[in-house]
Amino acid sequence: MDYKIIFGGQVGAGKTTAIAAISDVPVATTEAKASDDVAKRKESTTVAMDYGMLKLPGGEKVHLFGTPGQTRFSFMWDVLTVGGLGLVLLIDNKQPDPVADMEFYINAFRSFIDRNAVVVGITRMDLAPQPPLTTYINKLHEMGINAPVYEVDARKAEDVEILLMSLLSILELGLK
Repeated sequence: MDYKIIFGGQVGAGKTTAIAAISDVPVATTEAKASDDVAKRKESTTVAMDYGMLKLPGGEKVHLFGTPGQTRFSFMWDVLTVGGLGLVLLIDNKQPDPVADMEFYINAFRSFIDRNAVVVGITRMDLAPQPPLTTYINKLHEMGINAPVYEVDARKAEDVEILLMSLLSILELGLK
């Protein structure tokens, strides 16, 4: 059996990096030169999707799809979530209002989350320790969502694996 997991979140949160950290195949990306305000943060950005794959013992595969972070490419969010089991939402804590960013992406993916599951990974907490994880958890509860929230470094395979194992555990245990 094959599984499909979606990675979503704002530009620069680490979606492409996270997929590359755990993929067993070279990651296929649709990177383009950044423009607008994005160019102030990074040279290139995902414009359609990222794709990687994780091979599980027994021959099963987890297909990893990263969505573009820019809202002008939001039509891809609906396309990429078709057949997905859950969402790994990455949020960059270094941004001016990362909790509002999380709220935006939760709302944008809400119908998908309501049918499936979500885990939230907060990146760059080493560079910006505030707000703390409890602020995100409280906002999720306020929104009626019970989801685990982790501090992660998208470059570290073990951090990304924790997000995936948490998501798969929620689904397997029927907690969603």
